[in-house]
Amino acid sequence: MPTYQRMLFVCLNDRGDGHPRGSCSRSGGEELLDRLRGDLADRGLKGHVRAVGTRCLGQCAHGPVVNVQSEDVWYGGVQASDVPDLIDRHVLKGEILEHLVVPDEALIGKDHAEQPLPPVKR
Repeated sequence: MPTYQRMLFVCLNDRGDGHPRGSCSRSGGEELLDRLRGDLADRGLKGHVRAVGTRCLGQCAHGPVVNVQSEDVWYGGVQASDVPDLIDRHVLKGEILEHLVVPDEALIGKDHAEQPLPPVKR
């Protein structure tokens, strides 16, 4: 299995019309993922960076959302038009796009008092 330098998880959850928490798919998630995959391939980053569509990441109220690993950065309200900046600045230069960041305190379901799990030992 290949090891990627970065993984971009794009929520594609669809809750249907009118759901109070929104729906990443219905707010542009599919178009966002297509653009990410295309632009990453166009820049020769296939095999180094991977964009993956996921089911619910629990953050549709901020959607569409992208979770970038290994940095564990959550971006919200990301649109296909943000992809060039996301690749140029975050993927290639390691810069955080502050205007898209979902702050930790705004993440849904995150218990800020919980103790993190220990790292996996290999």
